[in-house]
Amino acid sequence: MPAYMPRYALKIEYDGGHFAGWQKQDGPLTVQGAMHEALGRLEAGVPVISAAGRTDAGVHALGQVAHCDMEKDWTPFRLAQALNYHLKPLPVAIVDAASVPDDFHARFSAKERRYHYRIVCRRAPLTIDGGFAWRVPRRLDAGAMHSAAQYLVGRHDFTTFRASECQARSPVRTVDAVDVAASGSDVSISVRARSFLHNQVRSFVGTLERIGAGAWPPERVLDALMARDRAACGPLAPPDGLYLAGVRYEPDPFRDERAQGGQGNLP
Repeated sequence: MPAYMPRYALKIEYDGGHFAGWQKQDGPLTVQGAMHEALGRLEAGVPVISAAGRTDAGVHALGQVAHCDMEKDWTPFRLAQALNYHLKPLPVAIVDAASVPDDFHARFSAKERRYHYRIVCRRAPLTIDGGFAWRVPRRLDAGAMHSAAQYLVGRHDFTTFRASECQARSPVRTVDAVDVAASGSDVSISVRARSFLHNQVRSFVGTLERIGAGAWPPERVLDALMARDRAACGPLAPPDGLYLAGVRYEPDPFRDERAQGGQGNLP
């Protein structure tokens, strides 16, 4: 292996319904596994690709970010196009690429992650949006959900809202924002934080749905938070409606690449 290997950041979009999550496993198809195979078709012995977040099975991504080291000096545009060619026909695409310093790390350099959750309120089954939203067969009060969600903003012990198998050393996290908005039959929930616990966002959504349905008063979110007990959480929302919407870095490697005359993912 050469002493110096150029490092690249990749912005990745995928339909999580086709994968058993991001992290490579023996047997099931994963996004990381698919990416590693595609990279291996470009260069032999490519190190394992690292991502900003390990999304679970069924969770989608609009702006997942990963980094990889290559032996050859690729232009970001050519690398993105070559990977997209070798990823076909899987529902995963490189939507942007950038050259980055060797101390850039997709996970540890991230300043903020943004998740978006989509609920569709209707009785009829979802046809077009099947697998891409949570169908709830009742109207939800988005205003009550938004008010209740503000209890979750700030630095807290989120034991109630993390999976029992979560491997994080501490349940304490700082949530920068939780916003709930409605548009027609759609209810969207957006959450911003530097880092998340396993199943934290889906636990938030399942609890807030109970508020929106009128089954719980908004104050119960605070009670659940203070309980520090998984049993106080609402039902876990399904993965279908969850999207890793984006990851923020300072500086933004994709913006800087374009500012320096790089072509990103456009010819």
